[in-house]
Amino acid sequence: MHALQCYTESMFASSASSELPGSDVHADPNAHEGRRDRKKHETRRALRNAALKLVAERGFAQVTVEDIAEAADVATRTFFNYFPSKESAVIGADPDRIEGLRSALLARPPDESPLQAVTKVALAYASAIDQELDDLGEGREAWFRRFCIVRSDPDLHGAYVAHVGEVERALAGALAERMGTDPAHDPYPALVTATVLAAARVAGLYWSANGARGSLAQVTEAALDTLAQGLPVEKSLSGALHRARGARRRQNARLASIEQGGKRR
Repeated sequence: MHALQCYTESMFASSASSELPGSDVHADPNAHEGRRDRKKHETRRALRNAALKLVAERGFAQVTVEDIAEAADVATRTFFNYFPSKESAVIGADPDRIEGLRSALLARPPDESPLQAVTKVALAYASAIDQELDDLGEGREAWFRRFCIVRSDPDLHGAYVAHVGEVERALAGALAERMGTDPAHDPYPALVTATVLAAARVAGLYWSANGARGSLAQVTEAALDTLAQGLPVEKSLSGALHRARGARRRQNARLASIEQGGKRR
């Protein structure tokens, strides 16, 4: 599929975070840090959206880092504070998120099996993506667009595979640390991690191929549940996607009903 077939002409709105009403920066010593983190998040998002839009319009080879920085209204050196390359900007490779996944795995309850622990982290990550896309509004389209571009461009596909490999190594190392084993001599942590991430990746590709509709977390959960049960043939991701769409429609209907009720009052 060509990238432009996945691309729609709508512009991305990089929604800016605003201060809460009545907030006082001087009253909270952490307020400045929180505002700085929000600004970093907004800049990262603007660079990512600019990269996606430009690559979808022109093709990956015709876009430079300078183009992306200019479209996001930042200096080129600022770009490199967030991403090491234009490939990283398009696929959204985020070192902080990788470290967050690693820390989350180390923090899982000790009574969970290795498979359960990695599965829970993968599900939490998928849920976070769902929440992020809902919060960003047009972010769901951005995520879908990224998958479309990755599928159609060999260079970007390679970058995506490398990023997944980086995530896999970080989680395998964390799982080995959690188990008290040496990953250089014990392949079990790498085997568990690779298996879970393969199932999650298939779920993500299936979800995106169906227009990124419904909940990524629900499709991912269905894939990982199928894996945990030994991959029975009767299990189906398509059924999970159908249920996810239905759940989202019901959620949207409830929100619309609440909103209408508020307007009547």
